[in-house]
Amino acid sequence: MNITKKTDGTVLYLALDGRLDTTTAPQLEAELKGSLDGITELNMDFEKLEYLSSAGLRVILAAQKTMNKQGKMTIRHVNETIHEVFEVTGFIDILTIE
Repeated sequence: MNITKKTDGTVLYLALDGRLDTTTAPQLEAELKGSLDGITELNMDFEKLEYLSSAGLRVILAAQKTMNKQGKMTIRHVNETIHEVFEVTGFIDILTIE
């Protein structure tokens, strides 16, 4: 998985490309841990995300909990497959998806 990161003041943009699974979830987790200090808005672009496992969901949930305390998190460009994962797991009710 590739992560493209851009910061604009207190806004962090992350674009994910590939698979967010057991192998790559620690990569995203480390990226988020090192990047969220002072961030009030986290925007994640899932346009090129092909697959999302429970390990990926765990990292997304942890990011959402962090951002609930310091601002907001939005997930954009979710494809049909990933949207279905969010629906089945109930994440659709927890996350802000555009």
